Amino acid sequence: MDFKTLKLMIFHGSLARRVLLRALMVITALSIVPLLQIISGVDLESGYSSSFIFPGTFAFSKAWGSFKMVQYGGNRNLTTSVVKELMGKNMLNYSAKALCVGEGSMSAVMALKDLGFFDVHGVYRHPFFSLKHKKFIYELDYEDKSYDFVLSRDLDKVSVPALLVLEIERVLKPGGIGAILIGPTGSDPTSLIRSATPVSSLLKASIVVYVDHLNELTLVVFEKKLENVTYFEQYRLPADCPSMTNNKAIMNHIEPLMEVKPMEFEENIAYLPEFVNVSSKQRLVYIDIGASEHMNSNVSSWFFPSYPLDHKAFDVYFVDHNISVMLSYIKRPGINFVYYPGLAENRATSSSTNRDSDPFLEDEGFDFQLWFKDTVQYADYVVLKMNAGDVELQLLSDLFESGIICFIDELFLHCSERTESGQAVKGGDCMSLFKSLRRAGVYVHQWWGA
Repeated sequence: MDFKTLKLMIFHGSLARRVLLRALMVITALSIVPLLQIISGVDLESGYSSSFIFPGTFAFSKAWGSFKMVQYGGNRNLTTSVVKELMGKNMLNYSAKALCVGEGSMSAVMALKDLGFFDVHGVYRHPFFSLKHKKFIYELDYEDKSYDFVLSRDLDKVSVPALLVLEIERVLKPGGIGAILIGPTGSDPTSLIRSATPVSSLLKASIVVYVDHLNELTLVVFEKKLENVTYFEQYRLPADCPSMTNNKAIMNHIEPLMEVKPMEFEENIAYLPEFVNVSSKQRLVYIDIGASEHMNSNVSSWFFPSYPLDHKAFDVYFVDHNISVMLSYIKRPGINFVYYPGLAENRATSSSTNRDSDPFLEDEGFDFQLWFKDTVQYADYVVLKMNAGDVELQLLSDLFESGIICFIDELFLHCSERTESGQAVKGGDCMSLFKSLRRAGVYVHQWWGA
């Protein structure tokens, strides 16, 4: 058989038909997935992927699968790097409801689940015409304000980047975090500005809070603004905030707030030890900041008369600037006096008639937060009582900003509508202040004084 005869058999015989048939199968395999997406308008990568295997396509499937596995691993590693970066900045925690948008969303979902996230969704969608909806589809099929965290690296891959940014912002809850990867970009600082500016200019209800280089890409992070937020809710506390976590389930047992001082108000207070077991606690601490402000002549009445635990069970710290108070209590067993000269500023801004009776030394740079961390932070149970004065309210804000509030189990706050300087209290009136603290998760009581 000569070469010409063999050539005719190949192109006109059964071998040609088999080659053409297998070629058609390969083409069908490559086109059926996007065709289904166009017809139905669904996202095939939002769940687990499926494999379509046709006779004669094994070699192609194996090679394509190897490429996809390399890409899959890269997406997982990138997602892990983003999460670690955000958690290191206290912007994200494992309880967040998360959404991964765009190419590689399936691998991102799996990476988040492996890290410990339990409520994770993924969607891979570019704008396309849907026969089902009879229109071009740009929207994510999720309700407004439904996710705490949204991650995407498709901004530089879509034809209309603004739509992607606005959709991510739409589905974020107030206070939620959006993370967009852009790149590759340069390593100079100006490249960060160039990458963040397009995202920042598109946001309507969010602000960019963090930008940095990550794996040759630029990570742009924005936070959706809170709606009708109260003063103390603006602070983002650590995910493992002990007091907030422990008290969350019992906040509904706390006594209601009152506009005016009730008769025998102490009997109505729902003290925290009535709902939690403190018998196993090794170290109990009681801190009274500005004790001289609400101290009467009976020096034995400093503790709460109706409190479920005896004051002798506590390590007691009086924090004040008044030397007279220090001299009154310094010899009493179980009481430690902490000299805080900064509290004198409350008196300095009020009436001058009492200044001579409250002597204080020069400010020696006392750092309350540092003292708290060294002395109190790792106690098993901490009760704090304080006034809502100018200095104390600033201190309370500092406790939130630093996260120290997470180590205070129960707070008693004495509040007047005006501070010593005549200014309104932080967050508005006293009721707004207490509501803000409770909404932030603090087990706080109104303390009306003796």
